[in-house]
Amino acid sequence: MIKPELTEFGLEVKNLRKVYQGSDGNEPVVALEDLDLQVKRGSFFGLLGPNGAGKSTLINILAGLVIKTSGIVKIGNIDQDINMRQFKRSIGVVPQETNFDPFLTPYESLDIQAGLYGVRKANRNINQILKRLGLEGKSSAYMRSLSGGMRRRLLIGKALVHAPEVVILDEPTAGVDIELREMLWTYMKDLNSKGTTIILTTHYLEEAEALCEKIAILNKGKLIACDDTSDLLAKVNLKVINVKFNNRHLEKIKLPEKASLKEHKDQKLSISYNRNEIKIDQIIDCLRSQGLEIMDLSTEEADLADVFRLLTQSS
Repeated sequence: MIKPELTEFGLEVKNLRKVYQGSDGNEPVVALEDLDLQVKRGSFFGLLGPNGAGKSTLINILAGLVIKTSGIVKIGNIDQDINMRQFKRSIGVVPQETNFDPFLTPYESLDIQAGLYGVRKANRNINQILKRLGLEGKSSAYMRSLSGGMRRRLLIGKALVHAPEVVILDEPTAGVDIELREMLWTYMKDLNSKGTTIILTTHYLEEAEALCEKIAILNKGKLIACDDTSDLLAKVNLKVINVKFNNRHLEKIKLPEKASLKEHKDQKLSISYNRNEIKIDQIIDCLRSQGLEIMDLSTEEADLADVFRLLTQSS
């Protein structure tokens, strides 16, 4: 078989639209609206967004679990509509939910998965994958005897057993311990260094900031930002004020429009704002006008969490 010529993009989405038809007289729901997205081949890419932004719909379309309404989806030059079988062989998805046959062993589970993707027996690297995932000693144990963390590891193995060009990690570290988190990122960095395209969705924004070269942010089915991580942080020109106050009589603190508030314990606030649009004096005057007695104040550069809050609240 002649392989299609490689393109610079590991994943390419054009004018992707998904509309769920309303039921019981409800209006149709637009989950994705004319989405354009390009993920460079061999990159570590972050896909972020609040709940209901359209991330799960996009991932399910890529996995072949949801049928798109319209648009084009490609892995390299492989068009999902033209060659679905080859498309599925080129992508591996680590889902959020664990779902296994309790009477299979980890080895059997990966062996069956490899067979479903048409991987020849001689080319199955099951023992190597189990070793990298720390499951070598559990390869013959029944699934029902494995801990939740071990089952999460096996989900990763099932997504990798056919050596896909693109791996999608859907909230892979939600609720897992530090050991598993560190093991996962070491493994993913190694795969990425060898050319695998990694796409990460996570609510741990510090992970996305540390791992991803480029980040896209979805909100209400639309792409509201997509840029190199460093450029995204710089472009929005965010600043953060940390305020310690002595009194608090207000249930809700009002701020200038487009400023974002995060409350901490011990009478502390963090306020994110765009310094091109709001002056620090405006924020301080606003707090004092509401009777807040400021005891201490410091400023710092914004991180990805601040950028995320500002962009999703203003879109």
